Amino acid sequence: MDESLSLRPLTARSVVLSTLLGHHPPALPARALVRVGELFGTAEGTVRTALTRMVAAGDLEQHDGTYRLTDRLIARQARQDDSRAPRTRPWNGGWEIAVVTADRRSAADRAAFRQAMAALRLGELREGCWMRPANLLRDRPPVVTAQCTLLTGAPEGDPARLAAALWDLDGWASRARLLECALREDRTAELAERFTVSAAVLRHLLADPVLPEALLPADWPGEGLRQRYEAFDRDFRALLRRHIGI
Repeated sequence: MDESLSLRPLTARSVVLSTLLGHHPPALPARALVRVGELFGTAEGTVRTALTRMVAAGDLEQHDGTYRLTDRLIARQARQDDSRAPRTRPWNGGWEIAVVTADRRSAADRAAFRQAMAALRLGELREGCWMRPANLLRDRPPVVTAQCTLLTGAPEGDPARLAAALWDLDGWASRARLLECALREDRTAELAERFTVSAAVLRHLLADPVLPEALLPADWPGEGLRQRYEAFDRDFRALLRRHIGI
């Protein structure tokens, strides 16, 4: 694996969380999650300790031995699903523009607003002014509509240059190519290694601005990375069905 990827190490928590985020509905009995841990050489006691801590932290709910993602993480699952298959519409050259107009905002409001804008895939041109091409279909949460005024328009200059100023497209593409290479289809590769890469792929897809093709650099790797991830996920889900019957 390319060391420049600097991937997070695999833990019992990450195994449980990634498994539930990829499962619909996001709930599994403890015995099934223990069996998943076995695939990665994680002891039963370690998995069960992780489950207890995740419940205490508000990541999971437990009922009759079944563990389910809490609403906060179900929202993350929805964003993750959308990043794998973004809902787009034909682009007519228009841009979404959001200008912060709320007079007073607490630190918590500001943080929630920035998180929401990132989830909506808007880029910040300058403080309080966010925008993106109007090619995505998604709802805007109240934390956004309560703090800013929403407009539509189009830049007078080169829209591709504006997009490149809003997002580090070359940086995103470079890491995407490394991840796609690492998530190879070689079935002899260690499962834990490929699973770690797959989790990094999902995090990276969340940062894809999903721009119209006309604004993307040549040979944009977004779709290729998605296809490679879907191939891995099909194999992994088939392995889970054989191993634990889900």
